[in-house]
Amino acid sequence: MKRVDDPMIPLAQRIRGLEMPWNRVLSSTMGPAGAATALGPWHPQEFWAECVETIPEAGDMMVFVFRRMDGAPLAFRSGQYINIDFPVRGEGAEPVSRSYSISSAPTEPWTFSITIKRDPKGLVSPWAHESIRPGTVLEMLGPVGAFHLADYDRRARYLLLGAGAGITPLMSMVRTIHSLPGQADVVLLYHGSAPDRFAFSEELDFLARADFRIKVIYALGDQALGDRAHGDLAQGDRKQGDESVGAASAWAGKTGRLSTALLEEVVPDANGRQVFACGPEGYLNTATDCLREVGVDDTSVFMEFFSGDRATRLEYAEEVALAGEIAEEIASSTEEYYEQQPAALEMYEPEYTADGPVEVTGAPVEAVDALAEVPVEPEIDLIVPDAEVDAAVETEPTTDPTTASAGDVTVADVGPGDETTAVDPSTFATVGEGEHTMSFVRSKLNVRVASDEFVLDAARRAGVKIGANCQEGMCGSCKVVKLDGEVDMNHQGGIRAREIDAGKFLPCCSTALSDLVIDA
Repeated sequence: MKRVDDPMIPLAQRIRGLEMPWNRVLSSTMGPAGAATALGPWHPQEFWAECVETIPEAGDMMVFVFRRMDGAPLAFRSGQYINIDFPVRGEGAEPVSRSYSISSAPTEPWTFSITIKRDPKGLVSPWAHESIRPGTVLEMLGPVGAFHLADYDRRARYLLLGAGAGITPLMSMVRTIHSLPGQADVVLLYHGSAPDRFAFSEELDFLARADFRIKVIYALGDQALGDRAHGDLAQGDRKQGDESVGAASAWAGKTGRLSTALLEEVVPDANGRQVFACGPEGYLNTATDCLREVGVDDTSVFMEFFSGDRATRLEYAEEVALAGEIAEEIASSTEEYYEQQPAALEMYEPEYTADGPVEVTGAPVEAVDALAEVPVEPEIDLIVPDAEVDAAVETEPTTDPTTASAGDVTVADVGPGDETTAVDPSTFATVGEGEHTMSFVRSKLNVRVASDEFVLDAARRAGVKIGANCQEGMCGSCKVVKLDGEVDMNHQGGIRAREIDAGKFLPCCSTALSDLVIDA
């Protein structure tokens, strides 16, 4: 789509922000409609699925398209994965479980796809490539994982970093964003080992041409292209209309491993974007260091490891185990649940009251120029007297050190230009009752909360807007940054250890242990 200069032709417009299709119904105060219940993506389930298509991809990868045997859609969030039992030792033997990211978009839930890279030394991937064909039926558990796009993001500015097979969950994100009408700004930096080993390159090239919200940049790491290609073309930018990414003689992408210099070159506004990175452990460790060097705060970085140390593997194993327990609980109450449902076809009708159909709610619809830049979060210069801000969220103070008091701590959020707004929680109005005070810096409100009350409940009662769907610590949609204070959090897999270390928490399942300062 191009900008039209003729004043007589109306400008194309989009709604502001990026909202997942299920968010509006699940946010209804009257309860979700039946269709939304079927699409509730925070509930892992155990189910059988059959393969309906296989698609060879570059880089020794194969795409396997499945559909559920029970005919239900697979409800998930972009970036999540499923755990699959593979009968590699034959029928009747104990299956081998492996987890694979979903590479399709949840906006087309009737089929879903996983992408498996063949490892000649592996146990499962060679069997999958050789044995899974249309008609193959496998037992699965999912969706699982806290690595995913938010249900609603008013300022959807993303940097996606992928290496090798790490492209698979990022493809789900790119496809999802392309399928939605909201305003977004996406940069994908994709590292591969050779020009002909970039999976999904044809589709990515098409999406970059068809959707101006999406920019795709390829990089070859340190692999040589040959003297001619490496010397003559390696430093150029890969442009629309260039020859295939697989042609080494025509390579015009980037070369060199992920580095601070590369990030500054291809995405100079990285500080101000949410970053989703996926790939091998070494790549992600490098990404962590580089992102910090270009000023991206840890609270804006989300990572999915395809390999890692024992602690990383244990974290994923616990994640899958928890999902299995939740799925069993849901399965045990299935009969009771469906007894409460209307007939099959009526399941997709809205809920009704005496006044007629229940109107669904969600993010407000606001039309904006489709070609307008996605706004950057306003910069906030937060002054918290006598607070000890976590190192993960603390940044260089921008207040004048000669005027700040000895107990002042300054926290800066990313924003355009040099405009800042000083915020002092001691000046906020205070509402509610309870032992502890929660200071919501963006809402400019202090809320008193009892030690046995969930943070989310007290915040919502006071009018503080925090998005939340499941309210059980599973979906992660209410995740916010805690700038100061301590909480007792009992989640169900909706947040990961590295996010907690970065200062985030889930207010739906957290109670205050002290006064809190919250970025909301």
